[in-house]
Amino acid sequence: MSLERVDSVDPADVYDYIICGGGTSGCVIAGRLAEDLDAKILLLEAGPDNADLENVHMAGGWSKNFDSETDWNIVTEPMEGVDNRRVNCSRGRFLGGSSGVNGTLCIRGTKQDYDDWELDEWTGDKMFEYMNKSESFHKKDWHKPNDKCHGTSGPLHIEPHDLAPISERVKQSLVDAGLTYSPDMFSTGESPHGCGDVPRTVHKGIRSTAADYITKNNRRENITILTSVTVDKILFTQSGSSTEPTATSVSTISKSGIKFDYMARKEIIITAGAYCSPPLLMRSGIGPKEQLAKHNIPLVVDAPGVGANLQDHVLCFTFYEVNQPNLTNDYLAYHDNAIATTLKQYQEEKSGILSTFPFGIFGYARLDERLADSELWKNAPRQEGRDPMGLTRQQPNIEFWNTELYGGPKQYADFPVDHKHAFAMCTLLFNQHSRGSVTLASSDPLKNPVVDHAYLKDPLDMLVLSEGVRFGNEIITRGAGTRDVIAGSWPADLSHHKFTTREDWEPHVRQHATTCYHAAGSVRMGKADDEMAVLDQELKVKGVRGLRVADVSVLPRVNNGHTQMVAYGIGEGAAEMIKRDGNKLLKLTEQVESLKI
Repeated sequence: MSLERVDSVDPADVYDYIICGGGTSGCVIAGRLAEDLDAKILLLEAGPDNADLENVHMAGGWSKNFDSETDWNIVTEPMEGVDNRRVNCSRGRFLGGSSGVNGTLCIRGTKQDYDDWELDEWTGDKMFEYMNKSESFHKKDWHKPNDKCHGTSGPLHIEPHDLAPISERVKQSLVDAGLTYSPDMFSTGESPHGCGDVPRTVHKGIRSTAADYITKNNRRENITILTSVTVDKILFTQSGSSTEPTATSVSTISKSGIKFDYMARKEIIITAGAYCSPPLLMRSGIGPKEQLAKHNIPLVVDAPGVGANLQDHVLCFTFYEVNQPNLTNDYLAYHDNAIATTLKQYQEEKSGILSTFPFGIFGYARLDERLADSELWKNAPRQEGRDPMGLTRQQPNIEFWNTELYGGPKQYADFPVDHKHAFAMCTLLFNQHSRGSVTLASSDPLKNPVVDHAYLKDPLDMLVLSEGVRFGNEIITRGAGTRDVIAGSWPADLSHHKFTTREDWEPHVRQHATTCYHAAGSVRMGKADDEMAVLDQELKVKGVRGLRVADVSVLPRVNNGHTQMVAYGIGEGAAEMIKRDGNKLLKLTEQVESLKI
């Protein structure tokens, strides 16, 4: 591997593959394609290298990467469903991308989530195989994994998370509420109603990121990596008898303003994520023709699905004060000068709370019975065998987890520095009906797009999330593990104990609903007759040749889990498809050459 400055790379060089975006899926694809030592690969990343970014490798420092040059600083438009608030949707802007700022969580969802895409190349069985391929799972004595669900030879090092005392108590309350404990349920994807342990992309105190596919022990000289380089657009040529233009090069601009075009002889792969892949396609002339005309961009393909179908998992934090010391980890972070000692411990030993992400035990829940009294739920249209959210009884409606100290999105800044202790019960909505969009603000590649997630726009989304938050509150305030340690709600004016109905909880949900950083679906793949599908199921952009998109923007519907492992799975699957097509082309070339002889 070579990590180069822009001015040291000859733009006349021709690469077999150019990968536009050094985030999670992009690094996976680059690393896997480089296993063919004859392949010459260029990886372009808008942000810096992550080698010297301490708050990437130290999982507990994740939020320090935000609101800076290592963050894309995406902020939504005001959204009516959340009291017209704008929501920060931070994304990692450095080599490894959001795999270096996420919650480290390996929650795959269920196989049915992927079978629901109805695409032969991306079944549940195949997606779970791709995700397994990415990982090296490291056991701990106390944890009982399902060995069939874990890989042992991938670049991604993962291990179970040791629970803080408050998490053990939340676990007891989850079980008390009927969510049976199943240790490895988030890897098997077999339980829609229960609780379990979540493996994390942390090993020996160090976060494992997608950059590990192309750095450390996986360095290869046939990859050239250019950081601090933004891809402006893809350039096309019309060649041969084909009526479809072929992607042949990419136009870029460096942080210092240097502009270069780089050529690809085989394929160009866009891996810029759910927010940045759509504007890159649109700047290249592929997108809704009205939008392109508005910004004077010549039309290559009228693709109305580019930027549509934007999805996320809406998340709501509910905080509680604890009446006993040291159940939460607040005393290790916020009290007195504790953080200095904690940081020293990490720097010297790679241990302590900064070596982990402060989320505890997790649960899935079905809400059928709890919603049976709702007229909206009862009267909503549904497919046979599915609920109004489009889910089977083998898929969860919501996810729960607890924080192990006071913390979350940056709007929660009222830290308990006065020797108080607090944690949150988090509730996440699955299979939301609301759909958002990504549109161009400008044809300038250095300007962020316009993002509207339309959170909770659909009444069913509000109904299910409010019921989920209500259920989560019951678990904490009534459960055997936590009811006796709750001193009150945090902040006190929320008065959680007085809330009884879904309607009571709706204002809280509107005020506190936020992103889970799982943006997906904005460049979706689909069948040939799907006019809103931008890609075929091999991730090839319809209407052109030599161009694919391969990141979580391609998901027709976001999985009922978290998207980190999905991003790895998409990268692994894409790499296999690209290699397969490359082998077909090689065989065809050999056949042609043999005929000449």
